[in-house]
Amino acid sequence: MKNPMQAMLFDQPHHPLRQATIPRPKPGPGQVLLKVRACGVCRTDLHIIDGDLKNPAAPLAPGHEIIGTVEAVGEGVERFTPGARVGVPWLGFTCGECVQCRAGRENLCPSARFTGYQIQGGYCEYTVADHRYCFLIHGDYGDAEAAPLLCAGLIGYRSLRKAGDPARLGIYGFGAAGHIVAQLARYEGREVYAITRPGDAEAQDFARTLGAVWAGGADETPPELLDAAIIFAPVGALVPAALRALAPGGTLVCGGIHMSDIPSFPYDILWEERSITSVANLTRQDGEEFLALAPKAGVRTTVQTFALQDANEALDRLREGQITGAAVLIPNS
Repeated sequence: MKNPMQAMLFDQPHHPLRQATIPRPKPGPGQVLLKVRACGVCRTDLHIIDGDLKNPAAPLAPGHEIIGTVEAVGEGVERFTPGARVGVPWLGFTCGECVQCRAGRENLCPSARFTGYQIQGGYCEYTVADHRYCFLIHGDYGDAEAAPLLCAGLIGYRSLRKAGDPARLGIYGFGAAGHIVAQLARYEGREVYAITRPGDAEAQDFARTLGAVWAGGADETPPELLDAAIIFAPVGALVPAALRALAPGGTLVCGGIHMSDIPSFPYDILWEERSITSVANLTRQDGEEFLALAPKAGVRTTVQTFALQDANEALDRLREGQITGAAVLIPNS
């Protein structure tokens, strides 16, 4: 095999990833070839592997929080040159022509394709990406520390903007996205209330170190009514709980790509102009705005690193809630 590389491949739902030696890809027109320096392990990867998201490509290397250096460029690429450090997010392609794209809502493009889902991701030593959907990485972040910015950070940023202008913000699920959003919210002068798994004292202590004025379990009620809340945990039962914690006129943002069924709830906890909205994917404008803001806001990520071949261990630990901050794979470690 010419130019072999190592990869962790998804073959079918409910099966561990398979370690494999496969050919190194070549960049086509409009693509960049990246040497993967780090790739975050996202809960969306779990949803693919656990069968919650349907019709993924296979075999496929998951992973959509990619930090890499440009090794080569395909025909027509002028944005990047070899040696540039770039990030690759979840959104990997849009048509640019549909009603949604023309209205600035490319995150809702019906022809969109996604990294590590329909497009080869970053659980490998090299990958290719459409240069139009890559970002230069600002600030002094290390490769592992930058990786969670590409999804946990971006989806968190979009969720925070959908929440409006809350003085008091509740964050349900204090993992990769939650710990980044908390820092942005504090930078903007907002009070943060962190809601974790019941009894998770470690996560609650972690939230307090990042400026949360209160941290408790999902079986507790925040001491103040919230102006907005963001749910990152994929647990539908949190929706009625969060609604009960909202002040009149408050907004509840569901920030995940998948959530278990939402149980029925009485109308009176939605009444008084409370609202529920979801966040779908991201736009390139989100990426440019957030990646410029993060270093200015002093955002720092807390990561636990794993060798590429230990991807299944990282996924298992994420599934069991045993990761503080974000898990990141490091090829060649």
